[in-house]
Amino acid sequence: MRENRITRRPGFHGHQAIDTSMPVLILGGKENALSLTRSLGRVGIRVGVSGPPDCWGIYSSYCSERYYFSRNTDPKVYWKNLLLGPNPVIRERHILLPCSDNAIEFLAENEAELRQRFVFDGGQAGQRLDLLDKRRTLEMATSAGIATPKFWPVSRGEDFSENIADMQFPLIVKPHNTFKFAQVFGRKFFLVQFDLNELTEKVREAHANNFDVSIVELIPGPDDLLSSYYTYIDDDGECLFHFTKRIFRRYPMNCGGATYHATEHLPETAAEGLKFFKNTEFRGLGNIEFKRDLRDNKLKIIEVNARFTAAQELAVRSGMPIDLVVYCDLTGQSIPDVRSYEDDLRYWYPVKDFLAFLELHRLGQLSFFNWVRSFNPRRNVSPLFDLGDLKPAFGAVGALFGKAVRRFA
Repeated sequence: MRENRITRRPGFHGHQAIDTSMPVLILGGKENALSLTRSLGRVGIRVGVSGPPDCWGIYSSYCSERYYFSRNTDPKVYWKNLLLGPNPVIRERHILLPCSDNAIEFLAENEAELRQRFVFDGGQAGQRLDLLDKRRTLEMATSAGIATPKFWPVSRGEDFSENIADMQFPLIVKPHNTFKFAQVFGRKFFLVQFDLNELTEKVREAHANNFDVSIVELIPGPDDLLSSYYTYIDDDGECLFHFTKRIFRRYPMNCGGATYHATEHLPETAAEGLKFFKNTEFRGLGNIEFKRDLRDNKLKIIEVNARFTAAQELAVRSGMPIDLVVYCDLTGQSIPDVRSYEDDLRYWYPVKDFLAFLELHRLGQLSFFNWVRSFNPRRNVSPLFDLGDLKPAFGAVGALFGKAVRRFA
């Protein structure tokens, strides 16, 4: 067990002095990369960022070194040349913070060589790769005693008709590797509402593109049944913090990214999340998402991430400095004992949330009055805008404009 813990007040903005001499390199990401860059940079840590044009942290005034690559570049090849090539660009010892699935895979594939020169959290290669594999994640959850949606792995060429009687639409054709699937199809999975022929077609389409898939039931109910748990487990198996949040809306509904979510102490979500991480002997930074199934009132696993997520800024602003906890642990310093955080702080994506409202409104599930009433402007946190660091907003607009030009060129 770790000795001599430092107890700090929630918020951690007036934190006691820490040794900030170890620089950080953030690999990939978007909102999470920006939040880390700002938060770590503001306490005097030298932060470098490597990513494509939509990696918002690159544009921050708190970013000390920028390592761009184009959208057509393989990130893992670029990072290998940057860190491990015959003449690596970065020779100084850094902490590596992964903010994308590509970055997780890069760390896993090059773990032994990277650990000789760099520092990153204790999750081993097998753990990282297992959690990138959505089928393996569900199997791990089952072994850990965590409820899951029903799922049926489908091998290439396999006839899954014998399982049809157990399947209930809507169903998801979920690839075992969602981030590579998204690069090909522009989405993380195929959602099939009613049609068995469409289900068969989507399975075949995935297999034709060399993706292994499972058919997974879509847990019914609105998106506000979703909740998440975050923790960091050190090499001794000790949890250094507990943090939970919930989602109000996503776009597209039931399958897209969160557009409005909030901090909330959720004991059941925390208990189930901790059960997963403890029973799988997880190490490092982890996030697990659940959806409550109203048919049996159980929390059922949706996904697990062994990295910082898009909601990082919400956690920091609520008084949960996840990034500094990780930094202190990786540099061998006393760990802040952060025992609470502010409830009902809101994380809002205005444009996407308006699209979420339009979708729900068309379905008769949300009136304009109730959409507006759901906001608490004084509690809102933006993933992008900060009056003390406006450059990322302009950079994000520029990247979005470039994407639009390429789409219509």
